[in-house]
Amino acid sequence: MSLSNFERMLLLAEEIFDVKQDPNQLDVDQSVIERLQKIHPAAVSEYDDGNGPVAWVLVIPTVDELKNKFLDGKITERELFELTEVGKEYDSIYLCSALVLKEYRRKGIVKNISLDAIEKIKSQHPIKSLFVWSFSLEGDLCAQNISEQVSLPLFKLDRK
Repeated sequence: MSLSNFERMLLLAEEIFDVKQDPNQLDVDQSVIERLQKIHPAAVSEYDDGNGPVAWVLVIPTVDELKNKFLDGKITERELFELTEVGKEYDSIYLCSALVLKEYRRKGIVKNISLDAIEKIKSQHPIKSLFVWSFSLEGDLCAQNISEQVSLPLFKLDRK
């Protein structure tokens, strides 16, 4: 029996991020998703082809102070999430994660989902920059493209 899109997305997340082996990463579960949605409803997005999700995107609106601590290695991704307060005025967006099933890659799905989420957040917050922790060349290129599309500077952390 073949796996559902949802099951395939979970396996892809484990394969790429391997969060169980890295306690510094954000291990996304239902409570994390609920808190992300409290930070901003556009923080969690997915694209469903009618047979379940084929792409997931998480962005975390936050503040420059936390962005800088994260980029300087003073706080972890998990701490960035935990220290971002709900209900604050945000000025940075962390491009946290993007996953897309192999057969749906290079179709602009992640870029479009991300652009939509960023625009929704920008409509309510004075966003001045984006930042990313690169896990792949494709992710790095997508983040750069998104940055150019929304005319915001992109800051990168290249810890692997």
